[in-house]
Amino acid sequence: MAQRAQQGSPVGGKTDRWEWGRKSLRLVLAAVLLWVVWLGGIPALALPQGDAITDPRTLLRRALPIQDSRIWEIDEAITKIESDLKYNRWSAVRGDVRQVERLLDRYTDPLLAELPPEQAAAAPGEVAALRQELQTIGQATERKSKGKEEARAAYDRLIDELGSLENHWVGAFPYAIPAEYADKPQLLGRAEVELNTTAGRMVITLDGYSAPITAGNFADLVQRGFYDGLTFDRVENFFLVQAGDPPGPADGYVDPATGKVRTIPMEIRAKGEVMPRYGQTFDQLGLWDVEPALPFSAEGTVAMARYPDEPNSASSQFFIFMAEPDLTPAGLNLMDGRYAVFGYVTEGTEVLRKIKLGDQILSARLISGQENLRNGA
Repeated sequence: MAQRAQQGSPVGGKTDRWEWGRKSLRLVLAAVLLWVVWLGGIPALALPQGDAITDPRTLLRRALPIQDSRIWEIDEAITKIESDLKYNRWSAVRGDVRQVERLLDRYTDPLLAELPPEQAAAAPGEVAALRQELQTIGQATERKSKGKEEARAAYDRLIDELGSLENHWVGAFPYAIPAEYADKPQLLGRAEVELNTTAGRMVITLDGYSAPITAGNFADLVQRGFYDGLTFDRVENFFLVQAGDPPGPADGYVDPATGKVRTIPMEIRAKGEVMPRYGQTFDQLGLWDVEPALPFSAEGTVAMARYPDEPNSASSQFFIFMAEPDLTPAGLNLMDGRYAVFGYVTEGTEVLRKIKLGDQILSARLISGQENLRNGA
């Protein structure tokens, strides 16, 4: 494919390479800002403000298609523990724990009563596990800083248990894929990809609820072994790593059935909406003050590369964002709404800092969620 990417754009195709590795973050930020202005820009005051969520597990939970407000009330109360724990507010953490316990006392029985029998069997044990971890956190914070490590470990286990519990209320996939994209691979739910690289191992959780075609395309290419042996051909310190460019002239996956590069549409779901918007970026749609369901606020955000002037040009090249706060501060982010995010690194984010230009993807494989892939290999 001929070069179409604007020189200096944050993410582009095979012929669009930044050579700014030695330059400061200030110069990189300036380039991003110029690029945003070139696209039409957005008023700074319209950008989302406040404390953004930076934990990928929480972002993935909040993106689940659950309508029951009681679940989210419990979720938000548990999430508050993390911020108070982070700033050593020991008495506040114990107050948070008591609030979650009160909510569990109030809501557990009616919530479990609404589950089908096959779901209801596992849920009580998961609620009991939540209560055990809450108790551990409360006891650990009695020792203040001496108990912080234990409390943090218990919180991590608590979040994992919460994610398992919330899945019981998801139900069937909540919307139909638009007819014009029905022939594309689709991920109707969640899946996990294990990425083994020469720098270490990562696990990426794919979110088909927010980006079924984008996540489905990636899962399909993983199943085909497309990424095995490919190199990280772009590494921008503190910004992103990029891979998925195959050898030869093509800059994406060539579909053997057509002999052409398979491309997928721009696909971004707005926070609070059920299904994604297709074909245009948020600024092209005039959604300058709308937050995406999967924002670029977490280290390890995974999104598709594309040409800046072609929203529907993504194929196989993907990038993993490092969430450098000086460049793209959480809650005030120049990437949100411009690229299709389809998941997060949920294990091995430390590997991102080790990846060097030329490191390889040794293997990529689907380790869960295969049953949610449609029209794929």
